[in-house]
Amino acid sequence: MAIARAFNALTRGLSRLLRDRAGNTLAMIAAGLVPLLAMVGGGIDMGRSYLSQTRLQQACDAGVLAARKRLGSDVIATGIIPDAVVETGNRFFNINYRDGAYWTKNRSFEMTLEEDYSISGAASVDVPTTLMTLFGYDEVAIEVSCGAKLNFSNTDIMFVLDSTGSMAMTNPGDSAPRIDILKTVVKDFHTQLEGSKSPGTRVRYGFLPYSTNVNVGYLLKSDWVVDDWNYHGREAMDTGRTETYNTSRTDYTYISGSAGYITSYNAASCPTDTYTWTQTAGGTNPDRGSFGTAVANGTYYWCDVSADGSLITVNGIAYNNYTYRWVVTPTGTATRQIYNWKYKSMPFDVSFVKGATGDDTLKSGSIDVRMYGYPSPSPENITAWFRGCIEERDTYEIDDYDNVDLSKALDLDIDLVPTPGDAKTQWRPMLHEISFEPEIWWDGTGDFKSPATTSNDYLMAGWAGLSSCPAEARKLDEMDGGEVDAYLSTLTPDGSTYHDIGMIWGGRLLSPTGLFSSENADLSGKPTSRHMIFLTDGETAPYDLSYGTYGIEPLDKRRWDPKKPALGLPLTDVVERRFAVACKEVKKRNITVWVIGFGVSLDDFMTECAGPGHYFEARDAAELQDVFSKIAAQMGDLRISK
Repeated sequence: MAIARAFNALTRGLSRLLRDRAGNTLAMIAAGLVPLLAMVGGGIDMGRSYLSQTRLQQACDAGVLAARKRLGSDVIATGIIPDAVVETGNRFFNINYRDGAYWTKNRSFEMTLEEDYSISGAASVDVPTTLMTLFGYDEVAIEVSCGAKLNFSNTDIMFVLDSTGSMAMTNPGDSAPRIDILKTVVKDFHTQLEGSKSPGTRVRYGFLPYSTNVNVGYLLKSDWVVDDWNYHGREAMDTGRTETYNTSRTDYTYISGSAGYITSYNAASCPTDTYTWTQTAGGTNPDRGSFGTAVANGTYYWCDVSADGSLITVNGIAYNNYTYRWVVTPTGTATRQIYNWKYKSMPFDVSFVKGATGDDTLKSGSIDVRMYGYPSPSPENITAWFRGCIEERDTYEIDDYDNVDLSKALDLDIDLVPTPGDAKTQWRPMLHEISFEPEIWWDGTGDFKSPATTSNDYLMAGWAGLSSCPAEARKLDEMDGGEVDAYLSTLTPDGSTYHDIGMIWGGRLLSPTGLFSSENADLSGKPTSRHMIFLTDGETAPYDLSYGTYGIEPLDKRRWDPKKPALGLPLTDVVERRFAVACKEVKKRNITVWVIGFGVSLDDFMTECAGPGHYFEARDAAELQDVFSKIAAQMGDLRISK
């Protein structure tokens, strides 16, 4: 370096002088004073130069460390260091090496973003000399380099994401709904972590969307699920009375257009009908008959499911301006028995969701139940589907949240593996279409009563949009960018906000000592850092009419009885207190919980769950990017790389 070169030149000149024996003594003494003074001055200059170099290196390190910590995931899109990050790095550099320190000049500091998202820096300064100018050295140029990198050890990250209906809203200042902002930020977060991890490091990602329920059924072994379960249905009952009714015959006449069966095909789910029917003319005849003309368009679908539930075959009839005329002709009268609906809890065999062996995971499937239309000897069928959501195992109405009995609250025991054949320990498949709520009308009015016998048609939660089942959960696994993008595309906003079930199942999927202990164990003795990122955009908002993880709560009363609730708590408070219990259980597994409120202020039970420094509130997309950047920095090991 420059300091060493100057010192070497000085010592070489002095050595030549000492070896030169020509001339008189006085001249030699006089000549010797010059290099002696130069050595003294050079020592001073060298000391200042070394001090400047040391401080410059410290300032360079401080600058890149601060910049890397501040680095947000928006760098993924731009490929350059954002201005805010540059400003942070410069500020820390300037604090540690002020302009003009040690009489230096021409201070400079520049940072560069590397491919692995580390930040490298280069700093330089000129140190003016004193007596060294006698040897032609007016200044000494000091240059240093530095770098900061965010490293990750083996890490498991479970995203527990609120996917309720409010995620379709757009925050003030944003141009996209919350759910779309969330998808972008999570993808950027994943890209940044993947780019920062060291070779041989395992970073796994899992996802659990939650709303009224969680879709974890397809992750469960068949042995972990009951063979039969009771659901709130209805069946036709003979009243012992009869009635006389008019009979008729209907004749149809084709006019124009076309209709025909579509070619059957296989699909992951049954498509939604596009069939429309429009009456274009009509009237009545003197014989009390009727007539009319109608036009049909679109496709009417129906689906067949294979015995093992793995294959859905789609069938249908396609209509293209199919126009026809009908005539209804009275044919007389007849007598029939009068039936009523009896609404009650009914047992059903649900083994159709199970695989061939106890270790096989659950599969999709459905059963037909005669509960549609008007009560009669043979009501029409409703197809009740298993879509992956579940009802929780046994629990009790807690009256002391400081002393919860996990031998009774099996739903809050996140590590307990079910015992085959023991229904208390097993989960139950959710059948959305068997969810009748006597005596609740379709407008939500009325009072719960079961059993109930009546001719009335009461609300069914599945068809009323009150049994939301979010996107399928995904277990921890190493994922590339394409896989993350494909998964996030399945998230759609729907349902109500039940935070407790999100915390419970987020913990189950992440725990190293529970259901998935063999998959979640540490690798080769290397410890794994485990993190849950719990994001919500709303306050707790359960709805007593919903059919969710604990059934239809006013009817099933598994954890809450609306007429005589334990501790006098409303359902909202019950959900929040159970969330707090579940959070404590999660953290007992040495799992770090991060809680984010997106577009909403966090309640105390949320901040207490996360603890100081582990909860954040983000009002818009930019703040959410910043929050995930802070979490990444705290999850990783920020260190000097050179």
